Amino acid sequence: MRYALDPCAGRPAYLQIYELLRQDIVSGIYPYGAKLPSKRSLAADFGVSVSTVEHALELLAEEGYAGARERSGCFVLYRAADHFAAAPAEQPHKIHTVSGDAAETFPFSVLARTMRRVLAEYGAEILVKSPSNGCEELRRAICAYLARNRGLTVSPEQVVIGAGAEYLYGLAVQLLGRGRIFAVEDPCYEKIRTVYAANGVKFETLPLGAEGLLSEALAATGATVLHVTPYNSYPSGVTATASKRREYIAFAEARDGYVIEDDFDSEFTPSAKPQDTLFSLDTAGRTVYINTFTKTVAPAIRVGYMVLPPALLAEFQHRLGGYSCTVPTFEQYVLAELLDGGDFERHINRQRRQRRRAAEK
Repeated sequence: MRYALDPCAGRPAYLQIYELLRQDIVSGIYPYGAKLPSKRSLAADFGVSVSTVEHALELLAEEGYAGARERSGCFVLYRAADHFAAAPAEQPHKIHTVSGDAAETFPFSVLARTMRRVLAEYGAEILVKSPSNGCEELRRAICAYLARNRGLTVSPEQVVIGAGAEYLYGLAVQLLGRGRIFAVEDPCYEKIRTVYAANGVKFETLPLGAEGLLSEALAATGATVLHVTPYNSYPSGVTATASKRREYIAFAEARDGYVIEDDFDSEFTPSAKPQDTLFSLDTAGRTVYINTFTKTVAPAIRVGYMVLPPALLAEFQHRLGGYSCTVPTFEQYVLAELLDGGDFERHINRQRRQRRRAAEK
């Protein structure tokens, strides 16, 4: 038996099967167009039920690594040569629109209860100035959350807390340098352009296709920093395929550059599993990850976080280590409690189930 599951891995069997098959596809063991083993043979190899294997194959299909053909089996769609996944003609590209419904905000009763508990338990500690990159409690809670849910294994030293995504965009500019040319998606969230223009950055706009930025546009740009929203880019609704995500990483490596991964709204994917982040796929340390609690908790919570690759930590301290944290200590403690206590993830799971049901109608 070539495959073996790790009972001590702390991850469900279907997710381990998905990861093992994905690795075989990416490494070329199963090349583009190859037929994957049948569900029954995979179930026998892994020692699991057929339904568990079906769940793993569904994840591969959702991310563009493979696709099922009626009465023929499951075939590989990932092509390493051009980083571009071919989608079956009978499956049109699905656009997930960004919803601004108030129903998606965090339950007020839970938020209020957590705030009261923080006031009672932390007391005067909420008046203490936060460290420059954020409170240790929140940075540790974010690391644990990312490890559980996004496949990111990072240390608290890599996490920087800031007052929303726009503020963190500005920090990224100062960290990577205004002398670089930045590239952004067209169309993109308008504030990305606004922040770059305000920081005096030269940037180019690259057109989006159904699977992500067009390959010919990537090849032609003079940029060395790529700012992308791989999941549900606003306002287009485009989600980058698995192959396109790897193309972004290859772009950064080839240009001695970086990718700024704007992971806004990704937690609310109706998929059974959130798509892989560029940061988790990037083995060369060329990705800066940015996310925010504005969408997942409430618009009034102007708190975001940036995860830096280890190679940029010294440069960050040199250039920006003297900055004060722009988020009140009280809000940081509240968010840490929501993450550590499980209330944040319960809210995310509720919203994902609702989106999944809506998508199935």
